[in-house]
Amino acid sequence: METIGIRALCLLIGYLAGNFQTAFFVGKLNGIDIREKGSGNAGTTNTLRVLGKKAGLIVFAGDLAKSILAVVLVYFLFRGSYAELIYLLKLYAGLGVILGHNFPFYMGFKGGKGIAAMSGMIIAFHWLYVPIDLLLFFGTFAMTNYVSLASLILTAGFFIQTIIMGECGLFMRFHISSHAVYMAEIPAEVRIEMYVLAFIIAAMAFIRHRQNIKKLLSGQERKTYLFKKNRAD
Repeated sequence: METIGIRALCLLIGYLAGNFQTAFFVGKLNGIDIREKGSGNAGTTNTLRVLGKKAGLIVFAGDLAKSILAVVLVYFLFRGSYAELIYLLKLYAGLGVILGHNFPFYMGFKGGKGIAAMSGMIIAFHWLYVPIDLLLFFGTFAMTNYVSLASLILTAGFFIQTIIMGECGLFMRFHISSHAVYMAEIPAEVRIEMYVLAFIIAAMAFIRHRQNIKKLLSGQERKTYLFKKNRAD
């Protein structure tokens, strides 16, 4: 029962951090509600198209930072008392951030799609994800100029990596005994719960991108360019 409460606490920490809706605040500073412009999405890509590269970069950095801070906070709060659950708890915090970003309570639960927030979670979750996921996202984007497709490839890659790394024993914890400190693999049931959370995170991203998927399949999805003007509509 106690560990259920800890899971819920980590989810809540993440959700509260995720409610810092960077795109909404940047939009207000520029005199607009970003949800009423462009695609209506309160996220990095729509901000980039509507307000330009500087605003888009600020939104991306803010959404990245709130995930990193939430996951790191959970790590330092519980790494000693719940070492065998620490990767799982970081995932709960990350899921909470994404939920808070996508469904902020003070904005009528109308937020973004959670990709920048997920990226921050990945950075703080395990360093081995970073080089592979950078390649997946920017490689896809460089070849297609579709942010949505790159985001979906990144999301699928995160889920697959989590299973591969878990089964290869790469999620290790410090185990302290009366005689020594050594590394130990996390329990199998914890890994399975991690896979379930990773699947939920990935599935939520695909659901939030369902309109983009339809447009990709029909050839109507808008492209995004970093070095020339983007359309806001």
